Amino acid sequence: MSNDKRDILDVLKFELNFLEQGGYGRSVRTPWKPTSIFQDSLSCINFNDPKRPLPCSDCLFSDLVPAPAQAEDVPCHHIPLNADGETVDSMERQCNQTELEEAVKNWLRDAIAHIEAERAKAGKHS
Repeated sequence: MSNDKRDILDVLKFELNFLEQGGYGRSVRTPWKPTSIFQDSLSCINFNDPKRPLPCSDCLFSDLVPAPAQAEDVPCHHIPLNADGETVDSMERQCNQTELEEAVKNWLRDAIAHIEAERAKAGKHS
């Protein structure tokens, strides 16, 4: 369990909005360098710090990573995005940026809807 005190729903909604606004386009400062899903977003606890001083296990996205992938260099790239088990890591090698971003947007929408439904259900039983 992460030590991240942010609300997962807020972070997922922020990430979806970031993506929908074209957030992972090429950087103006470093247009030669490709951007990285999650890592190049304010959602990342190590955003804009190449030294990555905080362990990924402190990030709330780590709570969504399957146990076998927790030790990966970028664990959030191993979150299953769909029923086929595709991840950012696997899709980066076989899809273009547009396809990858669409898969992440779909995953975010599903995750948001799931959390909202769980919270609504829990609220009815309070």
